[in-house]
Amino acid sequence: MDEALIATINKLQDALAPLGGGSQSPIDLPQITVVGSQSSGKSSVLENIVGRDFLPRGTGIVTRRPLVLQLINKRGKKETSDDLLELQNEDSKKGQSEDNVNEWGEFLHVPGKKFYNFDEIRQEIVAETDKTTGKNAGISSVPINLRIYSPHVLTLTLVDLPGLTKVPVGDQPVDIEKQIKDMLLKYISKPNAIILSVNAANTDLANSDGLKLAREVDPEGTRTIGVLTKVDLMDQGTDVIDILAGRVIPLRYGYIPVINRGQKDIEGKKTIRLALEDERKYFENHSSYSSKAHYCGTPYLAKKLNSILLHHIRQTLPDIKNKIEMTLKKYQAELVNLGPETMDSPNSIVLSMITDFTKEYNGILDGEAKELSSQELSGGARISFVFHEIYKNGVRALDPFDQIKDSDIRTIMYNSSGSAPSLFVGTEAFEVLVKQQINRFEEPSLRLVSLVFDELVRILKQIISQPKYGRYPGLREAMSNYFVQFLKESIIPTNTFVSDIINAEQTYINTAHPDLLKGSQAMAMIEEKLHPRQVAVDPKTGKPLPNQPTPQPATQSEDKSGFFGGFFSSKNKKKLAALESPPPVLKATGQMTERETMETEVIKLLIESYFNIVKRTVADVIPKAVMLKLIVRSKNDIQKILLEKLYGNQDIADLTKENDITIQRRKECQKMTEILRNASEIVSSV
Repeated sequence: MDEALIATINKLQDALAPLGGGSQSPIDLPQITVVGSQSSGKSSVLENIVGRDFLPRGTGIVTRRPLVLQLINKRGKKETSDDLLELQNEDSKKGQSEDNVNEWGEFLHVPGKKFYNFDEIRQEIVAETDKTTGKNAGISSVPINLRIYSPHVLTLTLVDLPGLTKVPVGDQPVDIEKQIKDMLLKYISKPNAIILSVNAANTDLANSDGLKLAREVDPEGTRTIGVLTKVDLMDQGTDVIDILAGRVIPLRYGYIPVINRGQKDIEGKKTIRLALEDERKYFENHSSYSSKAHYCGTPYLAKKLNSILLHHIRQTLPDIKNKIEMTLKKYQAELVNLGPETMDSPNSIVLSMITDFTKEYNGILDGEAKELSSQELSGGARISFVFHEIYKNGVRALDPFDQIKDSDIRTIMYNSSGSAPSLFVGTEAFEVLVKQQINRFEEPSLRLVSLVFDELVRILKQIISQPKYGRYPGLREAMSNYFVQFLKESIIPTNTFVSDIINAEQTYINTAHPDLLKGSQAMAMIEEKLHPRQVAVDPKTGKPLPNQPTPQPATQSEDKSGFFGGFFSSKNKKKLAALESPPPVLKATGQMTERETMETEVIKLLIESYFNIVKRTVADVIPKAVMLKLIVRSKNDIQKILLEKLYGNQDIADLTKENDITIQRRKECQKMTEILRNASEIVSSV
């Protein structure tokens, strides 16, 4: 069962390999990623685990592409350290390059071919790397998938990443350090990646490049395991006991010391099997490690990695299944939106698109859209907000007296009475003033038409932004242009209708309106305001006394100033007999008489009363007019207009030409759907 879990992950890695491997795959698979500097002995550790020389060697960057190394125990049982040393004597007799029928490698990019010669595996890694990166020591994040079958390995999967470097060598790019670091971070930053940090024991652990990089994405060390190489090269009398005990830089999975072959051993053709035996003897005989020898060395490292990977897979497999299913559904839904590759006639495409557009447009206006947002208002709700909040509040805010002064009212009263002074408050003055104020409703009402136009265009953009409309960019643009043109043409009669409503209110002032304040009421209210009654109280009884007549001022006192006070003032009285001509421009500059004050206040009261009636009428009728002339008309006529303009159009072939981006995206989605469907079948069997 345990090996079946790892085998499942191996199959998923192979299935997802066309997506660019672990760094670009949408599915975060549990895997062990190997990081370390070029001089840390990373390649030697991997070769010791496999038991074969198969990795490219040399100076500079040797590993230039991630290597997904899938080790499979072909006998289906866990190996012990004795198993790993079983063929030691055989290997010392046979060369590395000789075929071994019990061990072979297979590359995902060379399906069906088995590589029994491990030197050929090395050559294939180099050749496949050069295909992608060239021979200038460049790097690529596209992985090479290698599967090795052997009775001497534990079932395990490792991702060998390029070694960290600081200085470019030869033809390497000047930013090679940044390129490598960025690639490594893409792999090890994924939450399901276990980080195998390879560090040289004979250098300060705090300066280890691999460990520093691991701590960037895993600062607590919860998913990092450390490997200490070159333990045998440490200074005399020093050891790594403090590191192993977690007293230096603690890691959740701890550290495992190993011994690698040196350059002299490699040149002398020392086999890995013999190197593993020497490693075992070193730890068993070393005074610092002898009591812990069974926790040291490559065989224990392989067991530890196998155990960690199995536990990690068990924990993450349910989430992986869900992630695969969710991602598959996402791409399937996108494929539906992109539409199938079709051989429909251009007219059929146009008819289908216009029909869909009309249904969606009407649905959004009526609040019946397929996807209703819970985050913000949209469609018809926004138009309702424009009607009932923006426009209505704007109309309510209009003040009939913010642009007209009392002196203006007095002037109009006298002008409307002609040559004979009026006896009562004139209707003519009232109507002139009210009509001027009613005219102010036209500007916000026409602005309302413009705001609704903007909202309809907003709905248009919301609809055509969907992928299915982007499939035919020519048709989408044509539909958009004709729709906007139709709306602009509809604005003209709408504005006319709105202006006519305002003009109708100006044309006929209904002084018999039941809500209009009566003149007598207005007079009484102003009289009370100007001459409030003061009730006298008998000081003895505390009861109100009978009303006393209000003393009236002398007749002569009423003529203090008046309307013409500015011209016929007291300083000019002596000149009255001369009967001088009035000035060319005659304005009211004198203080208002009591009668003028009362008449002005009465007219203001009546204007305010009628203006409020018109406010309510306009706030109610104008949105209805816009609804009728612009919104309802667009709902009823847009399909007919678009069909007239586009169906059977001479340029219909160009309009229905599919977008190159859509064609490419459909291929990508089809590829992703196929890969994820295959991945789903793989995990469903577990």
